This record gives sequence, structure tokens and C-alpha cells, in this order.
Amino acid sequence: MNTTLTDRLPTRADASPRTPPAETALRYQHGFGNEYASEAVPGALPQGRNSPQRAPFDLYPELISGTAFTAPRHTNRRTWLYRRQPSVVAGRYQPYAQPLWATGADRDMAVAPEPLRWHPIPFDASAATTDFVDGMHTLAANGDAEMQAGVAAHVYLAGRSMERRAFVNADGEMLLVPQQGRLVITTEMGVLDVKPGEIVLLPRGVAFKVALPDGVSRGYVCENYGAQFRLPELGPIGSNGLANARDFQAPVAAYEDGEGAYEVVKKFGGRFWRAPMKQSPFNVVAWHGNLAPVKYDTANFMTIGSISFDHPDPSIFTVLTSPSDTPGTANCDFVIFPPRWLVMEDTFRPPWYHRNLMSEFMGLVYGEYDAKPGGFKPGGASLHNPMVPHGPDEEAFDKASHASLAPQKLDNTLAFMFESRYRFVPTPFAMQSPALDDAYADCWAGLKDQFKK
Repeated sequence: MNTTLTDRLPTRADASPRTPPAETALRYQHGFGNEYASEAVPGALPQGRNSPQRAPFDLYPELISGTAFTAPRHTNRRTWLYRRQPSVVAGRYQPYAQPLWATGADRDMAVAPEPLRWHPIPFDASAATTDFVDGMHTLAANGDAEMQAGVAAHVYLAGRSMERRAFVNADGEMLLVPQQGRLVITTEMGVLDVKPGEIVLLPRGVAFKVALPDGVSRGYVCENYGAQFRLPELGPIGSNGLANARDFQAPVAAYEDGEGAYEVVKKFGGRFWRAPMKQSPFNVVAWHGNLAPVKYDTANFMTIGSISFDHPDPSIFTVLTSPSDTPGTANCDFVIFPPRWLVMEDTFRPPWYHRNLMSEFMGLVYGEYDAKPGGFKPGGASLHNPMVPHGPDEEAFDKASHASLAPQKLDNTLAFMFESRYRFVPTPFAMQSPALDDAYADCWAGLKDQFKK
């Protein structure tokens, strides 16, 4: 049995590829951060050792370390790859231009302490011929990739699949949140098929390419320079709940057959570089380890909520967290607001008005957000930096203040936040974009003084 990237399901070793990738369901391994093992050809994984004098089938062993060698065992991430040629076989790198993808905070950018919102970034005429790498637009960023702290929030607009082209991000891992259009993501470890409503986490340094079977696509990306995303601790919730590890899916080994040159684009130190390769970087026949791309369907999130009174803190909606050196204060939390029941008594059920130490970058995948039912559109984004007041708009406040408090199902909705301890700095692109909502603050203008003695 073997699996190639042009043959999504395993076939006999002497069979020719028959099924194109977008038309057949993929197989996956299950779990988050556990020890995976997969081989496209039986016997390709060495037994009892990682780097024998001669690996099976004369493959090249190659280790990719996602953490320092001496990181504690429970946080250590590494994977052994057994490939037809090592990734060091490549041409010389030359500079590559991607001016709309920014790295870290531009501290010279003056940003008023005000709430910001963007309508969905529109597709322009070039989107149909732009791939995932060139279609990336940074809206806001913080921290410093060199110091391995902070995150960036991007939106991608793309309509062309990456064919003989691969991308490697040496600056951070990437959390993709598709909003429109499916993604078929080929990685060194195998293939992931990701639709809106699902997310995918791509480790730092792992090569991948993105195909767009539905044509022009849009989505959000969190580029995490800091500690790797992990599942949050559950505390008093107990041993189950929120995102369960078994619902994450990792790919099975698959390699790309055929000759042909590739271009590899690498993000390294905030700059972009390109190099030619005479072979495919997706030539891994077998692999084992706990550093792997994974996808997750947010429909599997076990939502925790109040069944008595009051609106709990949004931290109960955390899917993944990237911790910082301050316990409980995250470099980045990935938080979702999925369909759920509201049953609280004598309670204002939408989010309350608040000012927050943490910065909140929010997006909407589909439906409407209960605190902004009219102005916040799928594909749009908002930003509330530290101690910037925000909360329900006038319409949401009035409706929730007078609603009958019968059990209510929030359905057909999926919003999310990239929440960070660091201040987000919008990019010039974001501040000059026609999508910037100059009237955002007006949504609170009608909130009058209702004090009655």
C-alpha cells in the first residue's frame, strides 16, 4: 500500500494514481500533541531507532524540532521525517516582495485609543490570479518575531491554487480560519481538507501549499510568534469540555510523485525569500512524532455556560492558548463564539460593556454576532486594544434589556477572537483601506443617560 499526493486514498503499490485530491475523502489520525506515526509505504518507518545507518528504502532521515532540545517533555515538539531527498537540497535564496504581509508591531505608527472595525475586505480584480501567499494582508500585529513574542492578524484573499510552489514560515506557526471557500492544504506530513467552520494549525517551519477547490477564497490567519498553541487547562471544569483532543485530526503520510521544479517561498526574520528546487518538498514517505499540522471542526466544541444567572467571562470559549511568561496572561488565546443556548435568568445576556487589559481582534465566519447584529458582517473584523471601552451597540442593548428571558438558541453564528496581552498596531494598509468603518463609534451614540432617581 502507498499513498501519494495525487492519490488521496491508499492504493496498491503498483497502481497508478487515479483520483484527484479534491474528489475523495481523506483519512486522518486523531489527537492533539500526541505521538503520531504514519507511513505511505509499509516498512518505511525505521523500528527501534530514528536514524539508522541506512534508512528503509534508502530514505533520508530528517528531524524537525519545533522546540528547543531541552524543553520539558510535556512541551517538547519534534517529528522525524523519512524523505526521498532532504530539504537542504535547494537553490540559493533571493529576496521576494510581499509588501502587504507585516511582521510585529510598527511602534512608530500612531494609533488613537479608539475601537476600530473593518467591513469585509473586498475581492479586487487581481484576487482570481493571486495565491495564498501573495493574497495575505496584515490588518494588525504586535510583539516581535525575533523575540518570539506576540502575534499578527491577517486576512487572505486568493483565487489561484499554489501548484509547483510551497511556503515555509520560519517566524511563527499559523492558525487559519477559513471564512469563504475550502482549503486543501498539502504539508510535508500529508494533506488536510479544511472548510469554513473548521480551523487548521500549521507548525512553524513546516512546508505547505494551499489549493482552492472552490475558487476565490477569504479567511483569517493568526501568525503566532510566541509559545506554541496548546489546549487550555480545564481547572474546575474537570477532565472534559471545550475542545477535546480526540477531535483534532492530523494527516497521514503522503508523498508527491513526478518530476518538476518547485519554488519555495520562505518567511524569515520578517522578510520574504524565494529559492528554486528541482524536486518536490512534499516527498516524505513516512514520519513519526508530535509536531504535526492539525485541523479541528468548531462544531465539536463543547460549550460551557451559565445555567443560573450572569454572563460568564469569554475565557470559557477558549479553543487554544499560547501562554506567556506570566501565568494566566496569554500571548494569544483563540476564542470562538459558536451556536449555543442562553438560559440565564434575570441577566443581560449579550456581552457586557467592558475595558480589558487584553487586546481583542475579532472576526466573523458566518451568521451574526449577538452584540453587533447589524454592523458586523462575515469576513469583517474589529479591534479593541487595551482599556478601549466596547460592548453591545444600541440595537443589541435595547433588545436585550427588554427581551423575554425564555431559553434562547443562538444559531447559525460563528465569531472568534485572537486575544493577546500585547497592544495590536494596525498596518497602513488597514488604516487606509476603504473597508475601514469610519462610523463604527456611531453604533454607541444613541446610548442615553437613563438614570432615574
